[in-house]
Amino acid sequence: MTATVAPVRVAARGPRHELRAVKVVWQRELIRFRTDRGRIISSFAQPLLFLFVLGKGLGASIGAGTFGGTDYSTFLFPGVLATSVMFTAVFSAISIVWDRELGFLREMLVAPVSRTSIVLGKALGGATVASLQALVLLALAGTVGVPYDPLMLLTVFVLLFVVAFTLTSLGLLIAVRADQIQTVMPRVQLLLAPLMFLSGAFFPVTGALPAWLHGLALVNPITYGVDAVRRVVLSVVDGGDAAAAEVALRWGSWTVPVWLDVVVVAGVGGLLLAVSAWLFSRPE
Repeated sequence: MTATVAPVRVAARGPRHELRAVKVVWQRELIRFRTDRGRIISSFAQPLLFLFVLGKGLGASIGAGTFGGTDYSTFLFPGVLATSVMFTAVFSAISIVWDRELGFLREMLVAPVSRTSIVLGKALGGATVASLQALVLLALAGTVGVPYDPLMLLTVFVLLFVVAFTLTSLGLLIAVRADQIQTVMPRVQLLLAPLMFLSGAFFPVTGALPAWLHGLALVNPITYGVDAVRRVVLSVVDGGDAAAAEVALRWGSWTVPVWLDVVVVAGVGGLLLAVSAWLFSRPE
């Protein structure tokens, strides 16, 4: 008598299968953020302090002349949006180290999906979480003199998603080969401070920095994201067109157009994601 052996079913591999894997990882990031109330509350603390304490206090001391004639809080608002997605996106990305320490990452790695799909899902999840947080901050636009223009709000949300995607990809690049969270946090803290202060979030890059710092700001991809968001926001403020032209990012005497800002940020994000996926796919 011959025993009958059932054939082993192997999950089909293909684009739909990989997209499903991306979706699962993306959904997990949203669920993780939604259930972590402490993280939600703390993620709003710093942006609100920047906007209302720094914005009102420093704005009263400086005056509007430095910022193209606009109130400093209005000028600062786009920078606060960008810095809020910066921290949320990067810390969402480095949670992959927690997954590694807890053994969950090992479970994902033995699944019949490519590691690139895991990295892409992680990047999209972090970008979505950060953008949704910024959406809440966008609701405060009226408190700093920014009208609730639907097209402006939609455009800013899309721009912030692109910025968040790039920052999540950067976080993945830092964390994807790390084994312990203690080794990642110092690197992140060392990197985020110059990215934030040299992005133009708190003061205009053009004309406000010495030449060597201005050069560093121009190689900072977040500078281009802040510039794009600020010019879109100022375009709906009374007298904002003149202010946007005055504080716009420049290469020499040439004003960088908003579309090029977006291309730079998206291009850097794609490159960082590709390198992260390559590192993640290498044997450990």
